[in-house]
Amino acid sequence: MQQKIFIKTFGCQMNEYDSNRIYDAVREIGFEKTVKYEEANCYLLNTCHIRDKAKEKVYHEIGRVKKIFRLKTKPLVIIAGCVAQAEQEEMLKREPYIDLILGPQAYHKINDTILKYQNEKRKNEETEFDAITKFEYLSKIKNQTTTISSFLTIQEGCDKFCHFCVVPYTRGPEYSRPFNQIIDEARQLVNHGSKEIILLGQNVNAYNFESFRLSDLILELEKLSGIERIRYTTSHPNDMTEDLIDVYKNSKKLMPLVHLPVQSGSDKVLNLMNRKHSIKNYLKIFYKLKQINPNIEFSSDFIIAYPGEEQIDFEKTIKLIDEVKFINSFSFIFSPRPGTVAADLPLIDKKKSIERLEIVQQKLFNNQININKKIEDTTINVLVENRTDDKSKLFARSEYMTSVLFSGNDDLIGKIVKVKIKNSNRNTLFGEAIEQSNQKVA
Repeated sequence: MQQKIFIKTFGCQMNEYDSNRIYDAVREIGFEKTVKYEEANCYLLNTCHIRDKAKEKVYHEIGRVKKIFRLKTKPLVIIAGCVAQAEQEEMLKREPYIDLILGPQAYHKINDTILKYQNEKRKNEETEFDAITKFEYLSKIKNQTTTISSFLTIQEGCDKFCHFCVVPYTRGPEYSRPFNQIIDEARQLVNHGSKEIILLGQNVNAYNFESFRLSDLILELEKLSGIERIRYTTSHPNDMTEDLIDVYKNSKKLMPLVHLPVQSGSDKVLNLMNRKHSIKNYLKIFYKLKQINPNIEFSSDFIIAYPGEEQIDFEKTIKLIDEVKFINSFSFIFSPRPGTVAADLPLIDKKKSIERLEIVQQKLFNNQININKKIEDTTINVLVENRTDDKSKLFARSEYMTSVLFSGNDDLIGKIVKVKIKNSNRNTLFGEAIEQSNQKVA
């Protein structure tokens, strides 16, 4: 009998990629995807440990599942991802409704783990770090993703050990996938209609397989005629090598948005964080890329009120934001993660932390608003991804990942379209297509 699996995904783009590959894997043992909780024979929660209260969100979600299936047959319940890796058997002990725990480097074992549970009805956890076997297994299963913009993981894990971050403990050491394995999967995505490839990694620009670097991957992907746009995330400043910077001189498909997390504008705070880069080096990268292409924009991540951040350090962050004028950036008050070096450090006063975050976010939001305002009454190229949920507009993205809404026919989906921007808000551009015919589909 056909079985159905429902996957709910929290967190980063890498988790979204992992969830799609889990769907591809479980097809091999008779599961099909469902978007309805109540139909599921198997419920899988793919978790993220980066944000605050990640563990409690898992138990809250399990409570919801219990209510949905209170009068139904209980589904097989699997907790996967980084919270699963961090908590392991503790989750099985605390919540009897959970059946299986699966770490992010053990997805190649999911089919065997499910079948074993169905036969033996014995709870289990699989949390060993085994990225090589994982990707060798997944490379034998076609990526069935059919979205216009698709994620493609090329690197996992982290060797940086920033004092606030759990990634080295939940994703393991840095691992770069074989070069040809990535290119083959990219071809699969193109064959299923993808026009944009977003390369993923915890430190994506640390990619290093044999003699191949991220720059080599980008240049090879650029040769695939079906690909219109290439992006990558998330990067570390120390891995922005000269060969990667040089790609921006010649690439016609690499988008001019660089997401390069800086976390703080103060060298003292960066040292406390164990970030291993300086503001001087960060700005050196910024100005090198701006010299290559003045239209390149930067987005970033900021941790506000990190333990030890004084007013002068905070002011240096504001100064950096004013200088770089980041767009589409993320900012959060520091929250401790168990097991990290910063977990037990004394926190900055909550009221002061909130005040600082509000100042930073207002700066970042103003940058977005001002940049979007400058685009009004100009014509830009957008990649049309789909329709909005209410089907009234086409949804597209600019070269800088900004959402763009406009009216048009479905035959524009998957195409690069010229849109004249009429108005905007902080997150979205609104316009009208000025060219709805003769659009080449690669």
